[in-house]
Amino acid sequence: MSRILIFAGTTEGRLLAEFLNRQKVQAYVCVATEYGGQLLEENKYLEVSHTRLNQEEMQHLIAEKKIQMTVDATHPYAAEVSANIKGACEETGCEYIRLLRSQTHISEESMVCVESVDEAVEFLKQTKGNILATTGSKELHKYTAIPEFADRIFARVLSTPEVAEHCAALGFTGKHLICMQGPFSEELNTALLKQFDARWLVTKEAGKNGGYEEKIRAARKAGARVVLVGRPVQESGLSLEEVERYLVEKAGISVRREISVIGIGMGSRENMTCEALKACQYADLLVGAGRMLEQVQELKKPVFVSYKPDEIYDYVMSHPEYEKVALLQSGDLGFYSGAKKLMEKFAGEEILVYPGISSVVYLCDRLHTAWEDVVLTSQHGRYVNLISKIRKNQKVFALMGKGSAVNELCRKMREYHMDQVILHVGQDLSYPAEKIQSGTVAELENENFSDLCVILAENPQPDQVVTHGLEDEVFLRAKVPMTKSEVRSISLSKLHLTKDSIVYDVGAGTGSISIEAALQAEDGYVYAIEKKEEAVELMRENKKKFAADNLEIVEGLAPEALEELPSPTHVFVGGSSGNLKTILELVLKKNPQVRIVINCIALETVAEALDCVKTLPVTDVDIAAVSVGKSKEIGRYHMMMGQNPVYVISCTGGKAE
Repeated sequence: MSRILIFAGTTEGRLLAEFLNRQKVQAYVCVATEYGGQLLEENKYLEVSHTRLNQEEMQHLIAEKKIQMTVDATHPYAAEVSANIKGACEETGCEYIRLLRSQTHISEESMVCVESVDEAVEFLKQTKGNILATTGSKELHKYTAIPEFADRIFARVLSTPEVAEHCAALGFTGKHLICMQGPFSEELNTALLKQFDARWLVTKEAGKNGGYEEKIRAARKAGARVVLVGRPVQESGLSLEEVERYLVEKAGISVRREISVIGIGMGSRENMTCEALKACQYADLLVGAGRMLEQVQELKKPVFVSYKPDEIYDYVMSHPEYEKVALLQSGDLGFYSGAKKLMEKFAGEEILVYPGISSVVYLCDRLHTAWEDVVLTSQHGRYVNLISKIRKNQKVFALMGKGSAVNELCRKMREYHMDQVILHVGQDLSYPAEKIQSGTVAELENENFSDLCVILAENPQPDQVVTHGLEDEVFLRAKVPMTKSEVRSISLSKLHLTKDSIVYDVGAGTGSISIEAALQAEDGYVYAIEKKEEAVELMRENKKKFAADNLEIVEGLAPEALEELPSPTHVFVGGSSGNLKTILELVLKKNPQVRIVINCIALETVAEALDCVKTLPVTDVDIAAVSVGKSKEIGRYHMMMGQNPVYVISCTGGKAE
């Protein structure tokens, strides 16, 4: 790796040296004063010298240390030193990199702009009032030309014995000599200007890290006018971040990063935890969606606006100058947050996690209700069978994504006769526009809701049934055929449904299988395929009665009606209209591992089914002949009445090896 030489006459130079030290890269650092050397701790990676060098001595140092890259991070006003460094690099063939302090452009009508301290002094000779001079000790002697300088001028210089002695010899003593080490805050600058009743502030355009912005704002607050000494030459070069990026690429440095994943709560600054805010303050880069970054904009940190993990990862990897990166996420990191994917992307980096206050905690506390018994879910950017969850549980909390989703939920609940449910809708939680509305679905259906909203649904009469096997009498039937309760129980057991199954019910009839499958596969979806119009209308009524919101009725004949449907995990065939084999071929093509159950009453259908399980790529074939007898009261006696025997044939896609 190339040996790097840094002339660190500025804060940026020191920060660059500290960056290389943290990355365990060896560097030789030259500072102008012994005090500058005290700010950098010498170790096995950093060799620090505070000896002033002329061009010839610089050339000797570059040759002796075998330096290949030299970074000139001297002060913008040290034009002579920069010329020597550049000349030394040219003579030795060493690469020269100019690190420039970023210029800050502040428009101020009352500002007096001059090109040098000499010109500033000439201007101040014609003025009255006290002057706070912050241009350093090197040119302080020039201010002695101002009439009554010892009474008018208050000089702020570095806090070293040599500087203090030099200034005292010029006549700056007592309260007129302020020996302090920066950086200086806006508040401190304001206090000094007011304390000394300064009418004038003399400063150089020293950029952001030189405290220039803080001085200008302080002068405005204190009612002082600014005399600005402009930069002597307009240089070309790189910013600190650009130099760090260049060195990483050129010298092959492997950057060690600290990734902080931060839950910021609902969104307002006041809602953030103290440790989350502190992590943002120490970060080099803040990343998040626009509304999240708005809450920390006063930190004046570099930002990248994005919520996409891949985009965020690519940006961070392409900006190695950012060692401490804060990734902001709304709410809490463990509650439907993008934090999981972000942590997967940045696996291998040092990851710190700062939890936040979740919207469920916030809303329940606002409502003075416990959340320990709340079922948590989200339909923001994802499908969730929210109707089923509300039907089965006393309390359900959900992230809604859009305000219109609340209106749609109310419409569905009214259609499914869930009028007993009370909804609490939280909008813009923690923001000034925060609003919480409570009411029945009828009361809230036509309200306008913010897109930043959540709900808490309270159902005083949840459905407590947890097993399949609904009685036949609870279904609306008319004259449409229906799979009877006992056979339906066996058939559903053979299907081996899971909570997220995607089910086809082919030849659905009244929809008894579809309804029970939908109630079991709460997080899945059921497609009921039926060709008869009367049966379709009956199914629609049964869907409303059982609030089976994850059931879709498809009117048509299989297999054509199946072609555009999503791939199934489970298929039940109760009627095939003679198309059993083509139906099975299609579902096996969609999902070779699909689970299949076929109910047969006619012996011809049994023969057709047996041929299918023999010739198609299926395994785990099981055939059960089910005969059910149901009692019937005849007078004072109970007589058993036999039902048609049913053959339940089940199998799974995929031939055994």
